[in-house]
Amino acid sequence: MNKTSLMEAFNLERKERTYKSISDYEIFEDKDLLDELRTKIIENLIDKEIPEESRLQEFINEEIDKTIEGYDLTNLQRNHLYTLIDNEISGYGPLTELLEDKNISEIMVNSPKEIYIEIDGELIKDESVSFINDEHIIRTIERMIGPMGRTIDASNPMVDSRLKDGSRINAIIPPLSTKGPVITIRKFKREMTSIDDFIRTGSMTSDMATFLDAAVRGKCNIIVCGGTGSGKTTLLNILSGFIPSEERIITIEDAAELQLKKEHVITLETRVTNYDDEGEVSIRDLVINALRMRPDRIIVGEVRGKEAFDMLQAMNTGHDGSLTTLHANSPKDALNRLETMVLMSGIEIPISAIREYITSAIDLVVNIERMSDGKRKITSIAELENLDNGEIILKEIFTFRQKGLTEKGEVDGEYKMNKQKPKVFQKIHARGISEIDNMFK
Repeated sequence: MNKTSLMEAFNLERKERTYKSISDYEIFEDKDLLDELRTKIIENLIDKEIPEESRLQEFINEEIDKTIEGYDLTNLQRNHLYTLIDNEISGYGPLTELLEDKNISEIMVNSPKEIYIEIDGELIKDESVSFINDEHIIRTIERMIGPMGRTIDASNPMVDSRLKDGSRINAIIPPLSTKGPVITIRKFKREMTSIDDFIRTGSMTSDMATFLDAAVRGKCNIIVCGGTGSGKTTLLNILSGFIPSEERIITIEDAAELQLKKEHVITLETRVTNYDDEGEVSIRDLVINALRMRPDRIIVGEVRGKEAFDMLQAMNTGHDGSLTTLHANSPKDALNRLETMVLMSGIEIPISAIREYITSAIDLVVNIERMSDGKRKITSIAELENLDNGEIILKEIFTFRQKGLTEKGEVDGEYKMNKQKPKVFQKIHARGISEIDNMFK
């Protein structure tokens, strides 16, 4: 389906669902009138105490009636205005329905009238919603990040946080953004909640799933790598589901996105500096502290800096079974980035020693990609075999090879498995896990 027909189908579905989904300016042909009425009502509400939910509908109707007196509005226009105001009070303003729509994976607000969405890997400009002005966007950002204890203003013009459902929000405002306030939201995906979902959608094979299950229970140290939006966190969530329920898990993230369905989970989240430029708590601080909390497993949402050395140190000192993600486009690229991050820690270690440290710490690197058709696939599961002339040797256990595209534009390819018994086999087998015994020669 091309981009035009995709947008037509999307708009048709939204219109069929409810009047709420129809474009603001399909109902209000005079867009200035809609902005005028919406602005008046919102400004009137700023200093007013919002009543309890039982009186909210009556309250909103009263405010609308006072504002539209003298205007000739249809019932549809009035109902649409009610929906917009209700979303301002009870939701996230104009973004409320986009956040609720399961078809949308990302939302990008570039300006009040320029909002893009991603559906099935396609980036589309959505004409169904709008903001009044830049101030309206900033108020919406504040409402989104407020419950997480984050703030945004001229002295702190950039924020990375999460919503209550686990969706990730990044916002940046002037003076850093010359165009005005910009919002980027990567929604939390509920549809991929189990390994069976990955198999069903062709993201991996059943043999790959069996192997990863055994590797996690066998306490292999695993890095999940991939590009932006490739599904690293989703896969990390699923892998963590294989951890035995009796183990104590410490998770460490900048913005808590992991949704572990386990009993014994301690979630740690970083903290940015306050107005006095004090109080910052970094990923590295939390990794060091986690080692004092008697963890059976340490899961770091994403390694991106100096904490890499502390993570490797934990893996090398008895904290087997640690999991993390890393932004990279291949297993080899992931290891190169890891080397660079260790050097960033300021510890003077020769490259050869760093590579030995990485080889002894990391067992597996799992690479996940978002393909050209928008689907995610695990394209490689590789183990760190050994060092040869100072270079880390990676051996692929499973790999996906793309052949081309089908007539429908879908990625065509096949999964390959290396039948040679991997080095991690012994580590897994030593823990009494036998599911992969017949998988390799």
